[in-house]
Amino acid sequence: MIRRSDAVTTASSQRFGGPGEAWAAQILNEGEFEGKGRLFNRMVLKPGVGIGKHRHTNDFEVYYILKGEGLYDDNGVKVNVGPGDVTVCPDGEEHGLLNTGTEDLEMIALILFAGK
Repeated sequence: MIRRSDAVTTASSQRFGGPGEAWAAQILNEGEFEGKGRLFNRMVLKPGVGIGKHRHTNDFEVYYILKGEGLYDDNGVKVNVGPGDVTVCPDGEEHGLLNTGTEDLEMIALILFAGK
């Protein structure tokens, strides 16, 4: 299967009460995870835009930062992140991300189901 760029589903929305609207392009669509996960997106956060802190239940999320800089909330501990950094929010924990830079923060977000 090949999905051409003009067939990728995109949307902008506020995420978990974070400021502004995050843009997302679905790398995999619903039903394409073979029961292993629920989200695989390329995301862009404009300066000042963020994903509000939220908890993962029965799944875990990974962010891979491609471009830009931000402040990652790891269960209440704030850590600066930038290109090449990988964050992991395990099942039952909380995280959020704010673009604190002057350019777009681009990342890949992946949510897989916890193997319990």
